[in-house]
Amino acid sequence: MIVVDKEKYKMAIYEAKKEVHVQIIGFIKPALVEDYLKDLQETGAKVQKNAYTFVVDATQQSPLPSKISTDLGQTLMFYASLGFKDIFIVNPTSKIAYVQVRNALEGVNFPGTVVDNVSQLPMR
Repeated sequence: MIVVDKEKYKMAIYEAKKEVHVQIIGFIKPALVEDYLKDLQETGAKVQKNAYTFVVDATQQSPLPSKISTDLGQTLMFYASLGFKDIFIVNPTSKIAYVQVRNALEGVNFPGTVVDNVSQLPMR
């Protein structure tokens, strides 16, 4: 069930699979970050997070401007702080965006799992 459907992101809750999915489309400009975080917290509040898996599908994520990409590690750690049972990040298909995610992960102690496409998610 899609609970948020905006131009740059979609959020869905799959109750049967106990998953919350966020799909990033392009990149979320700084002006949209506040709305994104609010939607994310409201979506997360609809489920018992410690029983749900959180999936961030960044397949369609565009490369970030360099001044924003430095904050990517903090964003990944924010996801980790939300309290979900498990966290999965699906790598972008863009090679530049992929490298940005990889570099961001090197700078943080991210507790989730990173996969290259949604078919690699263990619950599929």
